[in-house]
Amino acid sequence: MWADESVFYQIYPLGLCGAPQENDGVVTPRIRRVADWAGYIARLGANAVYFSPVFESDRHGYDTRDYTKIDARLGTNEDFASVCKTLHGAGVRVVLDGVFNHVGRGFWAFQDVLRNREGSQYKDWFQISFGGDSPYHDGLWYEGWEGHYELVKLNLRNPAVKEHLFSCIRGWVEQFDIDGLRLDVAYCLDRDFLRELRAFCDSLKPEFFLVGELLHGDYNQFVSDQMLHSCTNYECYKGLYSSFNSNNMFEITHSLLRQFGPENWTLYKGKHLLCFVDNHDVSRIASNLSNPEHLPLIYALLFGMPGIPCIYYGSEWGVKGAKMQGSDDSLRPAFEHPEENGLTAWIAALAKAHRASRALCYGGFRSLMLTNRQVIFERACEGDRVLVAINSDSQSYTAHFDAGAGRARDLITGELHDFGGGSVLPPYSAAFWQID
Repeated sequence: MWADESVFYQIYPLGLCGAPQENDGVVTPRIRRVADWAGYIARLGANAVYFSPVFESDRHGYDTRDYTKIDARLGTNEDFASVCKTLHGAGVRVVLDGVFNHVGRGFWAFQDVLRNREGSQYKDWFQISFGGDSPYHDGLWYEGWEGHYELVKLNLRNPAVKEHLFSCIRGWVEQFDIDGLRLDVAYCLDRDFLRELRAFCDSLKPEFFLVGELLHGDYNQFVSDQMLHSCTNYECYKGLYSSFNSNNMFEITHSLLRQFGPENWTLYKGKHLLCFVDNHDVSRIASNLSNPEHLPLIYALLFGMPGIPCIYYGSEWGVKGAKMQGSDDSLRPAFEHPEENGLTAWIAALAKAHRASRALCYGGFRSLMLTNRQVIFERACEGDRVLVAINSDSQSYTAHFDAGAGRARDLITGELHDFGGGSVLPPYSAAFWQID
C-alpha cells in the first residue's frame, strides 16, 4: 500500500482558503489557492494531501448538503479537479474526507423529509420518528450525531443510502482521480457498511486507501483486511506532547511498546496507523508544548515512531492556535501563502529520511535506552536498521548502550556517528542513526 511509505499533509480547505463561516452560496474559486501550494508541499517531503471536507455544506464541511458538488465557497467541481491534477503532477496523492455518518440539515434528502414528512421517499434514509419533535421544532424527531442536531445521522443499513454514497465516491474518482478516503467518526460507522465500503473501493481503484478516525479502544476492531487499512493513532497523540511537557519519555515509549513492541502480544504489529501532533480538532502543537525548544524534537519523534506521519497545515512553520470552548475556528486559519523557516527545513529533512528508510516505514519498535528526558529506540526490518535518539534536556547527555554496531550515519544531517565511548546527545537534539 502506497500510504505505508508516505508522509501526509492535512489541509482544512474552508479555513486555509478564507471561506466565510456560513455558506453564502456565492461560487468563488478559493480552492485554486491550494494549487499554488503543490510545489511547497512536495518540497516539504509530503506525498499525499488529506483534505478536510470540500463538498457543499451548511457551515463547517461536516454538515454536508450535497456530496456531488464542491462547496460554493471553494468553487466548482472543475476548480477542484484542476487542483487535484496539479497535486498529482507534483507527485502528491489526494485523500478526501468521507463524512458518511451524518449530514447537515440542509442535505437535500432531509429537506425533502421536512417538506413531505411521511410522504417523503427519503424518510428511511434517517432515523425518524414522526410522533416526536426536535430542538429545531420540526414536528418530527430524528437522531443527531452525539446529540448535535445540526448533524442528521444517516441510516447506513438502508440500501438506497449506500447506493447513493458509493455512487458519489465513484464520481469523485472519475472527476478528481482521488486516491483514498479519511472516514470521519469511523468509530460510529456500521461495521457491515465498512466491509461493503472496503469491497467497493477495492474494486474501484487499485490501492485505494481507507483511513478511519478512531479515538480509543481496540483499533483491530476496525483496521483489518476487510475494513480499514489504517486509523488515526489518538492513543499516542496525548503522550507525544505530554512526554515533553512533563519530562517523562516513559509515557510515549510505553505506549509505543504496548502497540508495536517486540513481544508477541503487542497490539498493532504490522499495521500502519496515521500519527499526528495536531489536527483540525485539537490545539496546535506550538500552543500545547510548554517549551518551544521541544517543537523540532516532537516532530523527530513523530517521524521516527511507527506509523504514517501527518502534518497539519501551518504547524510546520510554528503557527499557534488553542482550542476554544464551542469553536474550532482558531485552529483553522486562512493563509495566502505557506511560510518556510528553520522548522520547515527540519521537517523536510525528517520527511526525506522517513520516506527513504524501510526501517522507519516498516520496522518494529524496541527500546534501547530510556530516561525521563532522553530516549533511544530501534526501528529495524530486513536490510535496514535505524536508531532514533532524542534528548529533550537543556544539557548534553552521554548515552551508554549497546548499539550493536560501531558507526552509523545520521539520516537527518548525513553526518557520521561513532558509538565508541558513549554517544553524546547535544541539548535539545534528535538523530536518526542508520546502521551500515
